[in-house]
Amino acid sequence: MFPSLSAPTLFAGGTALRRRLSQAAAALAAGLPLYWVLGPQPLAWLAWCAPLPVLWLALRSSHRDAAWMTFLAAMLGLSSNLVYFRLLMPLPAVLAVMLFKVLLWLLVVLAARRLVLRYRSGWTVLAYPVLWVAIDTLMAAFLPDGNWGSLAYSQADNLDVLQVAALAGVPGLLFLLCLAPSALALLLAGGRAYAPAAGATALLLLAACAAGAWRVQGALAAGGTASVGPLAGLVAIDDFIGPATPPARAQAVWDQYAHHVEALAGQGARLVLLPEKIAVLAPAQADAVRQRFHALARNTGAWIILGIGVQDTAGRRNLAWLFSPDGAALVSYQKHHLAPPERDFLAGSAYAVQPVADLAMGLAICKDMHFAPLGQAYGAAGAQTMLVPAWDFQLDAWMGARMTVVRGVENGYAVLRAAREGVLTVSDAYGRVLAERTSSAMPGSTLLAPLPAHTPVATWAGWLGPLFGWLCVALCLVLPCLGRRAAPAS
Repeated sequence: MFPSLSAPTLFAGGTALRRRLSQAAAALAAGLPLYWVLGPQPLAWLAWCAPLPVLWLALRSSHRDAAWMTFLAAMLGLSSNLVYFRLLMPLPAVLAVMLFKVLLWLLVVLAARRLVLRYRSGWTVLAYPVLWVAIDTLMAAFLPDGNWGSLAYSQADNLDVLQVAALAGVPGLLFLLCLAPSALALLLAGGRAYAPAAGATALLLLAACAAGAWRVQGALAAGGTASVGPLAGLVAIDDFIGPATPPARAQAVWDQYAHHVEALAGQGARLVLLPEKIAVLAPAQADAVRQRFHALARNTGAWIILGIGVQDTAGRRNLAWLFSPDGAALVSYQKHHLAPPERDFLAGSAYAVQPVADLAMGLAICKDMHFAPLGQAYGAAGAQTMLVPAWDFQLDAWMGARMTVVRGVENGYAVLRAAREGVLTVSDAYGRVLAERTSSAMPGSTLLAPLPAHTPVATWAGWLGPLFGWLCVALCLVLPCLGRRAAPAS
């Protein structure tokens, strides 16, 4: 069982300074694994055990020592985001966000430690994952950036485990991911008394992996996405047409996009997806672009999805325009969730699901797909494929693309995402990335791939994911009141 914590139990002996230096070194060592999993491109395999050293130190140390060591480890781990955050925010905001995230780690680790030491029971293995799922759920619901970078997204390329997202969404995936280090920490710090909890955790993880593998392989065996639909083209040119862009350069970028559309349509693409906010234009300039791409859609016989910003007297809007080859009226979608550099834009609220190339397709823009409720709304509307113009910041290219892939798994649809300063991706309803290519500056990058031609895949994440997440929030209020205090949590 856990040692008495009336006095420091680790780093005993020697001078106080030597003990503090040893503790600081241990905290920094514990923070190193977090450094490689808390950034915008986490190591998937390491995410399963990265929190273990921090939890073990907290369980084996006094409350005061656990607090400052956790703070130090979390600060080191989260520092992997400093360069990325600096691209999006001024330095004071970066430091505030960093401090907020560090304090969340401190809250979760110390609260889990208190529950474990208070009850000294196998069920407390649930404390750490329940607390993180509750925090993640609250962030997703109330923060303007949602749960961006949630540790759950680290498993987006782990297909077998990723299928948990079809059952219980990101909350279910995050719970499993946090349960593993929690069980190991209790077993290592508390001894054989926690062996049953660790064994149950291992069985649950094995069952989840086996069920996920069965789901993916079953889809292939039954036809699933092995049948393919029409060809789709994706295009991204990293160059942005801004107010200071010389007119000749701006015209060259637009001409290059038109050239790519014609080339992809000539290779058989039934639709061509362009990235987000190629330019921010006044109404007259935007109307000229609209007329050009209407004509291009008619001439090539391809559907075209184009991201553009429009600024008029009402304000600035980030839009996705859908052009049909038959000259039908333009479909315009306005971005709902705005990234930090565009918080002065007007947010939209309407959804758009249209029959495109014989499939029901939904429109969303970049950050929209980082929010589960929007993804669920499109799943409920029967979308078979999501068309997502995007603009990333290079450092977050993997995270931006994979968060969108997870939305597809949660809601059973394919996703096409064309990102400037990111990657072009085509993924199916099971999270398989069927085609991918990095974007580039002029003349840009293109990708031609067949669309998955399946009907929407049934999932439970739309209702079970939110239910499980809010259940964890409720449990965080109930857990401290359960049972009687068995021992002081010093």
